[in-house]
Amino acid sequence: MYGLEAINANNGWAISVVGITIVFSGLVMLSLVISQLHKLIALYEHPEKLKKIFTRAGTKEKAAQSQEETIPLDLTPGQKEIFRQFALLVRTMEDHFSLSRLLFLAQISGLKDPHSNLNLLLKSGIIFADKKGLFCWNQDLFDQSL
Repeated sequence: MYGLEAINANNGWAISVVGITIVFSGLVMLSLVISQLHKLIALYEHPEKLKKIFTRAGTKEKAAQSQEETIPLDLTPGQKEIFRQFALLVRTMEDHFSLSRLLFLAQISGLKDPHSNLNLLLKSGIIFADKKGLFCWNQDLFDQSL
């Protein structure tokens, strides 16, 4: 038996598919390693960056900077109305709330562009993160902004 008959009889098609898959996945892994090699070399050349990765001080500093860096609001009348509607939604929730829940309520309520407006509230500091992974509403800043 020779040719295609021998390949069919001895499960040659499955073996060739497995071989091709192994070779292709190996090449993909090699290309991923090569594409990320510059990061490993940078860590080797600058070990102080490695210390920042493993210490929590870097994340605490970034969180403090992000809370301090708020943008001043220059709102259109439509945005002011949407922010008032967000304030009403937040009043129906607890003091510490989840952003996904607020976004869900905003989508159900039919607010215009809920993602971008929620992002603007976060950047302005009206909604800020607490230490437990939830968020709070800064009513004083909201009153000053509007």
